[in-house]
Parts: sequence; structure tokens; C-alpha cells
Amino acid sequence: MTLLFSSLFTSSLFTNKGKKVSVLVLSFCLFFKIQANEANIPESFKGDTPSSSYTIKYNDIDLLFNSLVMATGMSDRKKTKGDQAEMGSRLKININRLSASEANRFYFEALETDEQRAVITNIRKNLEKLPDTAPLQYFHKSEQLAYWLNLYNITMIEQLIKLYPQKDLEDEFVGKDSILDKKLLKVSGIELSFNDIQHKILMPKFDNDPLIIYGLYQGFIGGPNIRPEAYKGDSVFQSLKDNAYEFVNSNRGTYAERRNVFRVSSLYERNKNYFPNFEADLVKHLHEYLIGEMHQSLDDSTKIRTNINNWDITDIYGSLRKSGNSAMTSEAALLDAVVGNADNGGTMVSLNAISNMYADIAQSSLSRFSPEQLAQIQALSFKRAQNAGYVEVTDFDTPSRVEKNN
Repeated sequence: MTLLFSSLFTSSLFTNKGKKVSVLVLSFCLFFKIQANEANIPESFKGDTPSSSYTIKYNDIDLLFNSLVMATGMSDRKKTKGDQAEMGSRLKININRLSASEANRFYFEALETDEQRAVITNIRKNLEKLPDTAPLQYFHKSEQLAYWLNLYNITMIEQLIKLYPQKDLEDEFVGKDSILDKKLLKVSGIELSFNDIQHKILMPKFDNDPLIIYGLYQGFIGGPNIRPEAYKGDSVFQSLKDNAYEFVNSNRGTYAERRNVFRVSSLYERNKNYFPNFEADLVKHLHEYLIGEMHQSLDDSTKIRTNINNWDITDIYGSLRKSGNSAMTSEAALLDAVVGNADNGGTMVSLNAISNMYADIAQSSLSRFSPEQLAQIQALSFKRAQNAGYVEVTDFDTPSRVEKNN
């Protein structure tokens, strides 16, 4: 069942404590669509506008991720060499050989000062407030998805920075005190956790589409990639498919251990609600993205085990750093492992780009709206309030992220 709500309006002029606020003359009709499966979604997040041409800009996130994300490219399915003692040390670096050199890396090491870390927090706060200015139902469904994924991922990075340089993240994600259940956000007056975003908003709004799980970065190697750019409404589903393709065809996603045993990531077990008939639905999903001989390996298997894990944080080398010269050996070795797959899409982090990035973001206005979009959204919000029987004037002086495609 689909419900459509329309809003037709023209120019308005109103006051707030003697202050006049003018609104752009408009005359058009927007249709808000609410699907039946959105019944349990918080009211502020229900609905979408299929005809909407509003887009949200993420220039600041692009600057951040372009500078701090190292793309490792497609997995070559090779295991990393076994644990080795560092030169001049009896200590060994414990690594997960199956997937140690996989997954894109985030340069947590570059966020050393409070000022640098505040860049992440400021972006998160700006995103968190966006629906106060532009209610999400004004946007196309894909634009909403990009918004939620970016908010989720920026907030996750903000939390991981607080834990860094902790290497093993398993205890942070598994159990009753999981970071995923903490109410860390407040959007449109509603407190939200990571799990709220995934399970109470995105799952029903996008019909339990398992592609969603590949856009939710959780900071450990055994999870989906952080991308070197923000999600955008016009390309979000292709980006999710790219992430799915990379993950499914990596050792941290799938691994044919023996002829009759096919191992998959525990990520699928933790997200089994996306696969109602778990094994059959998962096999079908994997076949959509697997390449080469792995199709046959999956078909030949008689057992599927969801036991692939790597809870190590997706940094570059900082969590392995020790004191003394021996640290340099481990850092160099790990960097070689991470970027050794450059022919398959890997990219290096540029130190010059990082130093310039902070200045570029600081100079950015975090602009989310064009002036025309701002006036339209302001007028639409006013009319919506009129229809609801109340009017509350809000000054939209803060820069915004939304623009309209012509």
C-alpha cells in the first residue's frame, strides 16, 4: 500500500516577534510517498518524494575520505606470510593471515590532535542537524539512503577515533554493551543508535535489501569497505554493488576451505534478518557477486560456515606501533602488504594531501544548500506547518548541504 500526500503553495509573509521573514514565491506540487512497510519507522523519517531533484552535497566528506582512505583494491586471495618476530625484538606481530592485507584502510594515525579530531565531530554535527532544515521526506529515496550511510559512517569514525589505537574491536561490537546499541545521535529530536539506523530505518525503508550492509562501515578488517568518497544519491546503489562485489570476492568475505566446506564472513550471521531462509537466501545472494571458480566451490559445498572473522581495526600501522627502531620494520612491512595490490585498484595515502585537507575543510562553508534551494525548502516547511495547524519560524542562517539539479 502506498500513500501519497501533496502540498501546493504560493508566496507567504509572516512575522516572529515583530521580525519579518519573506519566502520565495512558489507554485508547485510535491508528492510525499509513504510505503506500508514504513509503518514502524519514526514519523520524521517516513516517506520520500520520487519527483524530488534536491541533492545533498558532501564536499567536506569527499575531502576527508579522499585524503585519509587508502584503497587496497580487489583481493588477490593470497594469504599473508605467517607471524614473524621484528628485527631486534623477541615479540611477534600477530596477524590474521587470511585477510590481513585486505580491506580499505583509514588513516587514523593522521588524527592526532584535538583540532584534527574536531573536524570529524563538526561534520557529524552538521549532518545530524540537516533534517531540521530540510525534512528527509522532501528527498528521493536514494538521496535519503546516501544521507543515512554518510551519517552512520562519519559517526562510526568519530567513535573509533576515541578507541584508537586499540587494535582488536570485537569486544566493542559483540555483546550487550555493543557500540552499535548506544544512542549516540539525535536526529529530528529522536535519539538514534547505529542499530536504529540500520534496522529501524533502512531495513524497512529499503525492503530488507542486503546491499545495505555493504555501506555500513564498522572499522574492522572483517567488515565492508570504507570508500574514498562520500555516498551520493545518484550513485549510491552502484557504490553498494561495488562494495558487495569486493567483499564477496575477498578472503574476509568467502573462502573455499575444502571441497565440501564453504566459509563465509560472520557478518552474514550477524545480519541474518536480511536472509529469512538463511542458507538458501545467502547462497543466492553470494552467487550474484561471486566470480570465477568460487561459484562451483559454493555449489559443491555441503556445509556453509559463517566463521570468517578479522576484528583488527582498519588503520595503516598505528595499532601495531611499538617503541624503538623495531617499530619501523613492522610499519614498512604492513604498508607493503596493504598497497601491494595496487594493480587491482589500490591507492596510496598522500601526506601532502592530508596536510592540505584540514585547511581545505576549515575554509569550506559546509554548504549543503544553494540560496534557491534554501528558499524553496523554507517555504515548503512553512506550508507544511500551516497544514498541520501550527507555524514555527526558523532562521536558516547556517550553511546547508542541499542543492537542486536543473
